[in-house]
Amino acid sequence: MRKLLSLRHWAHVFRRVFRLLGSSKVPIHMKLIFVIPALLYWILPDVMPFMPIDDIAVTMLLMNWFSSRLEGRYEIE
Repeated sequence: MRKLLSLRHWAHVFRRVFRLLGSSKVPIHMKLIFVIPALLYWILPDVMPFMPIDDIAVTMLLMNWFSSRLEGRYEIE
């Protein structure tokens, strides 16, 4: 829990996600595993207003999951 509240951790996650999304070493289907759920969650709460979690919070959790999953597989400079 302490890690999720750390600004240093989130700065690392943001840098890592953008590098992973921009890298040609990461296959497109791996990038879509992050992008599609994030976009759907940004669009669907307008259709389903009973979703209690904020769009940015869900996106940040997806970014954390995506970067931790791919960080060890692909060495990005």
